[in-house]
Amino acid sequence: MTKVTIVGAGSVGTASAFALLHTQAVDEICLFDIDSDKVRAEVSDLAHAASVSSSVRIRGGHRPDVTGGSDVVVITAGANRSPGQTRLELAEKNTDLVVTIARDLLSHSPEAVIVVVTNPCDVVATVAQAALALPPSRVISSGTVLDTARLRSVLAARMAVSAQSVSASVLGEHGESQFVLWSEANISGVPVSLWQGPGGPLGDEEKEQIAKSVRDAGKDVIQGKGVTNWGIGQSVSRIVEAIVADEHQVLPVATVLNGYHDISGVAVSVPHLVNRHGAHPVAMWEMDLSERDLLTASAAQVGLSVAGLGVPPATG
Repeated sequence: MTKVTIVGAGSVGTASAFALLHTQAVDEICLFDIDSDKVRAEVSDLAHAASVSSSVRIRGGHRPDVTGGSDVVVITAGANRSPGQTRLELAEKNTDLVVTIARDLLSHSPEAVIVVVTNPCDVVATVAQAALALPPSRVISSGTVLDTARLRSVLAARMAVSAQSVSASVLGEHGESQFVLWSEANISGVPVSLWQGPGGPLGDEEKEQIAKSVRDAGKDVIQGKGVTNWGIGQSVSRIVEAIVADEHQVLPVATVLNGYHDISGVAVSVPHLVNRHGAHPVAMWEMDLSERDLLTASAAQVGLSVAGLGVPPATG
């Protein structure tokens, strides 16, 4: 039996559970939250949804033992940034929370793969991997899977093609220092700079505008509805499905790297092979020099945040 625990019965956790129950990739979804009334209600609501078109069992609760036997533990719980609170203060608070939760739940599911969604997810995953002393492959930040989905959505609309026809990735930090890997972006194999179909080729100025719109997409959604949940929920579901189904799917998640283009000790998104053992960076390839510099700078940004928490760098 395949079991996935999702920690946090808020908007992201429940959206992740809802997306996952429609994949048929798992037998049981466990929703865990310290708010017993909230988690009970969400479990009931999700179970009602599952009964319409899914055979997935939905359960949950506020006691850690309900999570036992999980193959994957997804952590979405965390504080939102308060007025006047610095990004580093938020990182410290959420990192402490995630490490405490993961350590507790690993005592019930010692072989579980941990997926960190709590922001800043790359910083949190970096610290958690060191604190938990797990192999880097078993502590995965959701990374830029969502940013990549946003990019493909924007490019599909701009080029008047289906999103499935777009192959493009966002790498680096899930944050301000992320970048689009334009050298690999294509429409069914045709580079976006050479595309002669609807929408025509993309120039450098428009590429930068698109990259900025992807970077700001989360802020725009939050401004309008207060949270982002459906996009990240679907992204989490995709990562989990790749793990439990042993897909060997390549996704732009983040794990603590060790010598990857001279980057070590921090988690940033690069192409990873995702299977039942976790996520493994794809062997290095020759990147465009400017893009390699952007990856190095993005990793340095994550490293600065980790250092600001007073945490020794992970060895990978």
